[in-house]
Amino acid sequence: HPRFGNPISRRALTLYVSRGYVPAPFSIHDRIFKLEPGCILTASAEAASIPLDSPPAPGARTGPVSIDRYWCYREVVSAGLRNPILDEQEALEQLELTLAAAIRGQAVADVPVGAFLSGGIDSSTIVALYQKYASSLVRTFSIGFEEAEYDEAPFARQVAAHLGTEHHEHYVGVAEARDVIPLLPAMYDEPFADSSQVPTYLVSRFAREQVTVALSGDGGDELFGGYTRYHGAATLWGQLKRMPAPVRAAVGGTLGRMPPAAWQVLATALPNASRRPHFGAKVQKGLQTLGAARTLGDVYDSFLDEWQALGTPVLGADGRDQGGYDLDLGVAAPDTVRMMYCDATTYLPDDILCKVDRAAMAVSLETRVPFLDHRVAELAARIPVAMKIRDGRGKHILRQMLYREAPQRLFERPKAGFGIPVGEWLRGPLRPWAEALLDQGRLEREGLFDAAKIRRRWQAHLARKSDSTAAIWAILMFQAWQETAAPAPAGANKPTRSVATASAARA
Repeated sequence: HPRFGNPISRRALTLYVSRGYVPAPFSIHDRIFKLEPGCILTASAEAASIPLDSPPAPGARTGPVSIDRYWCYREVVSAGLRNPILDEQEALEQLELTLAAAIRGQAVADVPVGAFLSGGIDSSTIVALYQKYASSLVRTFSIGFEEAEYDEAPFARQVAAHLGTEHHEHYVGVAEARDVIPLLPAMYDEPFADSSQVPTYLVSRFAREQVTVALSGDGGDELFGGYTRYHGAATLWGQLKRMPAPVRAAVGGTLGRMPPAAWQVLATALPNASRRPHFGAKVQKGLQTLGAARTLGDVYDSFLDEWQALGTPVLGADGRDQGGYDLDLGVAAPDTVRMMYCDATTYLPDDILCKVDRAAMAVSLETRVPFLDHRVAELAARIPVAMKIRDGRGKHILRQMLYREAPQRLFERPKAGFGIPVGEWLRGPLRPWAEALLDQGRLEREGLFDAAKIRRRWQAHLARKSDSTAAIWAILMFQAWQETAAPAPAGANKPTRSVATASAARA
């Protein structure tokens, strides 16, 4: 638009580089804000002519724009802690009834409906209950990859065969997956760096050939403790906080400077350790966390922020909210519950739901998420952590419910993400594309990033000294977005008004 010229927000860019997405209420542009999920915005006539430097806090009644929350997940979690379900059998029965009702309701449509099926716990649970209560065969969709370590199609096929769905699968070649990458900047509007956006788009495009609506299993991890970091971060912090801070800093600072290759060599004495992918890099990152951690939030950041140990590469970052997460529930709560709450209010809407919604809508496919029916979320908040995470493994109660419909042996494998081998592609067929976007002269001219810091990280990745896939992909997706975005018109250096945009995330 000829009157639009808002610059890149350094604060938002810093958060984006840390997380891989721009968290609400910020957007990549100064003075443009996202309306957070569960909120209503009210604007007076004066709002059009009065710019906002920052979004109003929910509940505030000053200025031409006000925001109110009509559903608050913090209150839901707090209420669940006060009124837990103590009997596991009762929790199982209530969960099946509530989730099945959500699935039945979301399966109502005057167009064809199907479901994504990866063969994991979440999507399999949705499909199992969908098929159990459906009057006809459920159509399920999955994709497979040529690279065996990324191919979950055989697992989905086995689950579908047991449940008796009308299953459809499509195998994706390397070229087909790579061809999606140039489409991503326009598809997501903002810089967005969850690389599973590629397979999400591909399975959505495949499903759209037959259905107009697809049920998804997203939300199961955040509500039922599925991510390994919930157990890992809580355990690590429980150990770290027993150690005096000066000792932690001394040990972590000294040993954390040892290169990953050295730890890889030392690990040969440990059974199987040296054969774990990037074992040395993980040890180094753990030691750096040991040296820097002061709170659970610091440890949690270390699991998510790929730049934490090195410092942000964004020039002119102001130091506010650079990757920090709000773990405060306002009431006493186990560390694991606080992390799950944090993910459910940040990572889930701003990454997971944004990823699925925009990838699916790019092919005119509507996705629906039964786990995030408010009744399911409210019930999940009443189920104690001990019923969700047991023996270091998450989603215990979901597993028990799923095992009623399908044998346990179909799911006895490590948790896997929905990903593609981006790291290897960057060292191979995508390298020329990446080199052009990460050219040192270009980065210096644009003036947004510390070019030398990024080039060092890139060279270490190419040399296999570290796996910096997530960190580099975030920079590449920003550069590709910036290259695609229409340039601001000459003379339009200052914004004439602020704009509120609704987040694509639905929660």
